[in-house]
Amino acid sequence: MLTESLLAYAHVVAILMLVVFITSEAALCRPEWMNAAVVRRLARVDLIYMGAAMAVLATGFARTYWGAKGFEWYWHQPLLHIKVTLFVIVGLISIAPTRAFIRWRKALDASGALPAEAEVRKVRKLIMVQAHLVMLIPLAAVLLARGVWTR
Repeated sequence: MLTESLLAYAHVVAILMLVVFITSEAALCRPEWMNAAVVRRLARVDLIYMGAAMAVLATGFARTYWGAKGFEWYWHQPLLHIKVTLFVIVGLISIAPTRAFIRWRKALDASGALPAEAEVRKVRKLIMVQAHLVMLIPLAAVLLARGVWTR
């Protein structure tokens, strides 16, 4: 029981970290706030966001392997596959903002140029899509935990 509790705690903490850092990206990535410090901060926040996403993935897999219900139960549940699919979609969407942040930082370092307003708006939209999709993952988790649509 202690192992299950600690695994659940680690997973929740990782999820909260992920939400904090995607929210930070959304708050910072605004054309009206864009300056050199924000460009650098976005690149750092995105790196931490990626680390949080890896922590979510690692702790989630740990729960399926060492948790009370075990691998066989979890991996036969459609809701787990929905959660993982949503997570992968969010990860794929996050590639474009990550590449933009790296590009913006390189341009800033090379010439002092800030990103164009249209590009910032485009990247912010992608961040917002990620943030909204991330909010569906706990819904699937709660349904799974309560035995809804389980096999």
